[in-house]
Amino acid sequence: MDSNGFDDDAGRALLTRQSQAYEGLRSLLLSGSVEPGTRLTEADLTRMFSVSRSTMRAVLVRLTQEGYVTSEVNRGVRTRSFSVEEAADILEARETLESALAGKAAERATEEEIRGLRRTLEVMEDCKSRGDATGYSRGNRSFHQQMKEAAHQQTLSRAYDTLLYPLVMRQYRNLSAPHPRTGSLEEHQAILLAVVTHNPPAAVAAMLHHVASARRALLLQAHQERAAAAVDG
Repeated sequence: MDSNGFDDDAGRALLTRQSQAYEGLRSLLLSGSVEPGTRLTEADLTRMFSVSRSTMRAVLVRLTQEGYVTSEVNRGVRTRSFSVEEAADILEARETLESALAGKAAERATEEEIRGLRRTLEVMEDCKSRGDATGYSRGNRSFHQQMKEAAHQQTLSRAYDTLLYPLVMRQYRNLSAPHPRTGSLEEHQAILLAVVTHNPPAAVAAMLHHVASARRALLLQAHQERAAAAVDG
């Protein structure tokens, strides 16, 4: 107990529970398993994460401030949805940050990290050959995470982690389109080659091409749907 009569252990426990609930709900949102515009109720969330309403309220305030959810009078807290323009801005920011991280990875990746990237790409190749789209997507996420870690650049990594790219993907990904996208595997191979040969400019260019291609594919359907709606209207 401190000089003001507060129980330090209880305070630390409260902060730990709040942090765990925050990370748990944030991970749930980033997983893409919750549709955009879904209402999040305190009662359901407190049961899900075994915390008090006041703790969950603090978590939701933080997630609102960070842009993961929205909070409106009479509508409550809902998962975030994005206009086409907002989605384009986030995807363009991803291009800048991730291409910079790839350049740093080409400078700083260790041999062990390069072996890890090779293994992940081999898994992605196998998944593609077997038509395992889910496995390919999982490998794709691992590849990009490994690239970020291989950059050993904490400031860029923190900025990248604040992007709401997974939420944009959840809203705009065209589930009827072939997956993986044509050329995706070859783009990953080009990125890896640049890292293996320790060629930062090539790594930057390869990653920029890859994520820009993904952005164009992701938003093309959205633009087409908006144009069709305007014609029908």
